[in-house]
Amino acid sequence: MDIVVRGAVAYVFILLLMRVVGRRELSTLQPFDLIMLVVIGDLIQQGVTQNDFSVVGLLLAGGTIGVLQMAVSWLGFRSPRRVGIVLEGEPMVLVEDGKLIERNLRRERLTEDELLGDARRDNISGLDQIEWAILETGGEITFIKKEGS
Repeated sequence: MDIVVRGAVAYVFILLLMRVVGRRELSTLQPFDLIMLVVIGDLIQQGVTQNDFSVVGLLLAGGTIGVLQMAVSWLGFRSPRRVGIVLEGEPMVLVEDGKLIERNLRRERLTEDELLGDARRDNISGLDQIEWAILETGGEITFIKKEGS
């Protein structure tokens, strides 16, 4: 039973950590970020299973995390306006009518250069061509061009 409790605590910790880290950072993993995720996974595994290397311990820890993920996913599906917003967040407008929304960029720790780099990948050369730039919940930025651009 101890493994189940530790597994549940680890799941909640990971869920909160991913919300704090931010969606943009998770969508653009650098090599160091990937290494850190592996290290965090190993540290959490050690905290969950401690010295229990049995198959039963594996099944309990993995099953606990799997069931919690299914429950959270189901809650987000059943209540998208309440639970879904807390878990997934909402899309955020970064550019409106060619003007940066600085407060939202700061909140998501994005620079104008990063935004413009993503815009260039969508064949947009400047802010004046953007009607809307929206940071989606998955971390990607959607650009809607102005009419005639």
